[in-house]
Amino acid sequence: MTGDGSGARSPDGGEQRADGGEPRSNGDESRSDGGESRSDGEPLADELRGEQGQADALRDGRGSGPPTPARDVPRGRDEAGLSYADAGVDLDAADRSVALLSGVLERASRPEVLGGIGGFGGLFAFDARRYEQPVLVSSTDGVGTKVELARQLGVLEGVGRDLVAMVVDDLVVTGAEPLFFNDYVSVGALDPDRVAELVRGIAAGCAEANCALVGGETAEHPGLLAPDAFDLAGFGVGVVERDEILGSHRVESGDVLLALPSSGLHSNGFSLVRRIVAGADLEATYGFDEPLGQVLLTPTRIHTADCLALLEAATVHALCHVTGGGLPGNLPRVLPEGSAAVLDVDGWSWPPVFRWLAERGPVAEQEMWRTFNCGVGMVAVVPPEAFEPARDALRARGVEAWRLGVVEPRDHDDPPVRLVGRSAGRR
Repeated sequence: MTGDGSGARSPDGGEQRADGGEPRSNGDESRSDGGESRSDGEPLADELRGEQGQADALRDGRGSGPPTPARDVPRGRDEAGLSYADAGVDLDAADRSVALLSGVLERASRPEVLGGIGGFGGLFAFDARRYEQPVLVSSTDGVGTKVELARQLGVLEGVGRDLVAMVVDDLVVTGAEPLFFNDYVSVGALDPDRVAELVRGIAAGCAEANCALVGGETAEHPGLLAPDAFDLAGFGVGVVERDEILGSHRVESGDVLLALPSSGLHSNGFSLVRRIVAGADLEATYGFDEPLGQVLLTPTRIHTADCLALLEAATVHALCHVTGGGLPGNLPRVLPEGSAAVLDVDGWSWPPVFRWLAERGPVAEQEMWRTFNCGVGMVAVVPPEAFEPARDALRARGVEAWRLGVVEPRDHDDPPVRLVGRSAGRR
């Protein structure tokens, strides 16, 4: 763990460290008392005891090498000398933060998780016997400058959910089931209640995706970040059978594009959003049903559970997570060479927040398409005969999916994503 401050949060009894590490994760750390066993059943302590004995002998002068000289320990200036708190790092606040999180993590777990809060690393008992050829999938992401709006409004839990959504929905597009998640929270000054609010959102997102929150790091960075500033990052791992990996290698001409709606802006384009709303009253409604700030901070929809259910209900060739770059920037990632996604823009209307941003900016339509999701959070690419079963399966789960378009052959000079329909160019 690096950085000043409050350090790692991980399950098990790990110590609070002055170099940035009070661990918080869901997993016992390895112990030399025989408490953990290796996969072959031999106690880990038995393996380590011989090496430990050699090390002890060397320190005591009983081994083959010379005794290890004692280190000189600096005395420090005096009782009134500088402390870590004087430098802006509050270790007591770090302890309070960990105490607030213990119950939160228990709600975002899975049976494979070993241990509780406090260790150096999270342990996850992955059972490869459940799979023929398991492939582990990893992803990492952040929330971007949406965190600045959250800071301004003092509404933090939602961006914790955003963080999970950005990671687990990148996992599920491969066909993978998310298994576990780690977070990183950096702050200018540690406020235990604010960190707890952020992690509550992360835990809620993990629980929704059935992904264990096995650990995280809270780092206090005085002098680098303003006292009330913060940033987030997350890392997740999932698993998929090798012969069930989704992607462009499965997509064929004639496949149908099935759209799953977004909940709003999600977590992309917020540098432009913040430019547009600079000077706006975030507490005013501007014609929305709730204050503008609340509209902008609507948490990202987590599509993972719906996508996994869809994979059980119908044949799916690919999934596309619509993030930065919008539909034009993300759909080509799931298209084979020589193919184009042809989108019928008459099939849906932009949700009000996108129209409001376009008008207030003003922002040209082409720029809106390539910056925001414009109402589409995820796209499933399915064979024509699977379209109705797939759509019906999603609607049975309360997801109002619709036919977005089709995959067609692409001429060399054509773009990989084409917008057609009477509304094209007239949003």
